[in-house]
Amino acid sequence: MPFHDITGHERPIALLKAALKQARLAHAYLFHGEAHIGKLLAATRLAQTLNCEHTQSIDDQDSCGCCRACLQIAARTHPDFFVIEPDRELAVPQIKIEQVREIEQQIIYRPLMGERKICLIDDADRLTVGAANALLKTLEEPPGHGLFILISSRPQALPITIRSRCQSLRFTPPAQTQVEAAVILKRELPPVESRFLALVTEGRIGEALTLDVADLRAQQRECLDLVAPNTLKSITAILTMAESLAKADRGAEILTWLNRWIRDLVIVITGGHQEHLLHLDQLDQLRQCAQHADPDALLDLLKDIERTEQQATRHLNLHMALENILLRLREAVGLAGTAAPA
Repeated sequence: MPFHDITGHERPIALLKAALKQARLAHAYLFHGEAHIGKLLAATRLAQTLNCEHTQSIDDQDSCGCCRACLQIAARTHPDFFVIEPDRELAVPQIKIEQVREIEQQIIYRPLMGERKICLIDDADRLTVGAANALLKTLEEPPGHGLFILISSRPQALPITIRSRCQSLRFTPPAQTQVEAAVILKRELPPVESRFLALVTEGRIGEALTLDVADLRAQQRECLDLVAPNTLKSITAILTMAESLAKADRGAEILTWLNRWIRDLVIVITGGHQEHLLHLDQLDQLRQCAQHADPDALLDLLKDIERTEQQATRHLNLHMALENILLRLREAVGLAGTAAPA
């Protein structure tokens, strides 16, 4: 499909189209921004536009999306289109020097079908030191027919020497309304579920179009049970549920949902816009909870949850972290001095 099938990203796409129209495309680009928001899709569309067999008949610097070249690029079988990505089988996925060396041998030869040979490097921040150094040599003296597109959600992890040799295009998450409209159109889901997916994914369109709604709703209900007054009033219930979730290796997952619920509670306390509430159907309960909640304590909790999530891969004891956060939440919403009904 062509550029106009992409949700959002109007500015970077406009810049790419202008470069195509003026024949001033850079030899290397860095598409950066949050994960799962459409960077890889935009890179693929650029490759299709450059190789489309019907480009001359299209006025808007776009691809047709259905010719042989466009379909081959979508399937990653086009002889002038190469994709490098980390080895997902590794404990820490990496792009190895051998992968870059292989592309070096391919990129020096002239294209077989189109005007350019295109190398797309997904999760480029996963390049090993050796692979990055090998790529740098090619970027310093690129062949005139070559185009490199690096994609990263952590551009600061790339060596500055590589970043400086790429034209940087920043991608931001599409607007909530754009994601909702795309989900309604492409997944044929009702508006209430489309809104739910747009908010849960925070505009990450790739996730909104693929995540299982029923599974997410089940996780949400479990979190709501966890933050229910009768649960928070009981230290025994808190400790039992925290232990159960930790044993099921779901500590990180429930922390994410707690973050969402606390954030909604802060929005209610501060009088924020209701369209930002993920738990809009729980508005009455949020308002009731807000009456006795300490907003400063809740904001501290949000910071600590974020810090815990960032450290989750460092052998952090999520069981103890979850217990600590739930007990502090109990105090922050004014339930520490109460007891659960017998």
